[in-house]
Amino acid sequence: MKKLFLVAFITLISLAANAQEKIEWMKFEDAVAANQKNPKMLIVDVYTDWCGWCKKMDALTFQDPKVIEYINSQFYAVKLNAEDTKRTFDFMGKKYSEAQMAAVMRVQSYPNFVIIDETLKNITQLPGYREPEQFLEGLGVIVKKGFRGQ
Repeated sequence: MKKLFLVAFITLISLAANAQEKIEWMKFEDAVAANQKNPKMLIVDVYTDWCGWCKKMDALTFQDPKVIEYINSQFYAVKLNAEDTKRTFDFMGKKYSEAQMAAVMRVQSYPNFVIIDETLKNITQLPGYREPEQFLEGLGVIVKKGFRGQ
C-alpha cells in the first residue's frame, strides 16, 4: 500500500513538473507599464474572432513549449482584437480602441504579429499563420538583427 501511494505521489509530482506553461498574455496598457519598469520588446498578436488561422495559432503554435518559453522570456505578449471598438486604453497621450490601434499599426491581414521595441516603436510585422519552428525562426531573426535596445 505504501509503495502504491509513493508511486502515485511521484507520478503526480512529475506530471505537475511537466505541466505546460502558457504564454503570459497581457493587455496592451499593462505591457506598456511593465516595459517602463523592465524594458522588453512587445509582440502584439493582432487577431479577429472569425479568423481560422488565428485560432490555429492559438491551438498549435502558441501551445508549443519552445514558443511559450521564447515569447515569455523575450517579449511582453499582447492580444489585440482588430475589430474591438469598445475596449479602449491610453497610449502615448491618446485614447485608442483595439480596432484603432490595429489600424495605427497598419495591420491589414490576420493573424499578424506586430513587434514593438523597448522604446515602444513599431519595428516590424510577421503576418500570417506560422508553424512553431517557422514562428521561432522569424522572431529570432528580429531579435538577432539588433532591434533590441541593449
